[in-house]
Amino acid sequence: EFDLTEVVIHQVIETIEYVLGTVSHTASYLRLWALSLAHQQLSLVFFGMTMLGGMSAPFPLNIFTTYFAFGAWFGVTVAILLGMDVMECFLHTLRLHWVEFQSKFYKADGYAFEPFCHRDVLHKKTDE
Repeated sequence: EFDLTEVVIHQVIETIEYVLGTVSHTASYLRLWALSLAHQQLSLVFFGMTMLGGMSAPFPLNIFTTYFAFGAWFGVTVAILLGMDVMECFLHTLRLHWVEFQSKFYKADGYAFEPFCHRDVLHKKTDE
């Protein structure tokens, strides 16, 4: 039997879930954008604190100070910025798989999962 009120209520619930999912997906991309801005600002700060100090020394000294400042800049970049980027990529990918991907396709309206068992298949064949 067709009930219009049940269909309307179901459609309103689906619409609300869709809008909330869209807002969530947009917030994820805004989070990535904010992290890239933070990465860029940290790069500028690290470069200014290390390399520019070495480059601003007078001529004969700036060769050596730039060389050692580059080592410090490279160490800080690898330790902090690359570590932060790797963790950012890992956590965001994990979130995309578990939260956003599952919300698009998983409905939980199917049948109960029964794990495959060779013994059950063999017993069915011998019983027949």
